[in-house]
Amino acid sequence: MIRLNLVLLLAVLASAMYLVNLQYDSRRLFTELDKARTQAHRLELENERLQVEKRAQTTPARVERLAREKLMMSQAKPGITTYVTYNESPAAVVGARASVEAARQEAP
Repeated sequence: MIRLNLVLLLAVLASAMYLVNLQYDSRRLFTELDKARTQAHRLELENERLQVEKRAQTTPARVERLAREKLMMSQAKPGITTYVTYNESPAAVVGARASVEAARQEAP
């Protein structure tokens, strides 16, 4: 009978240790899950903020203003527009390339 009581006592102690270990792991995993949820929420807020900032940066008026001020660009005018046509004959392509090269050499 003493052996049975001793075996049962060891079984109770082992199951108690196992239960304590499970509770510890459960709490640790819950804490990690809570941290991950907090980080996900923070990242969602940052993503929304960045999307709003992106939309603010890419407005057509802002792009046009930056093009005028920083890149010194202006609206295209018919007087300064060069129209390029495509001819399928190889001689025309060679002639066009030669005129482009000549124009590049004349430009400062």
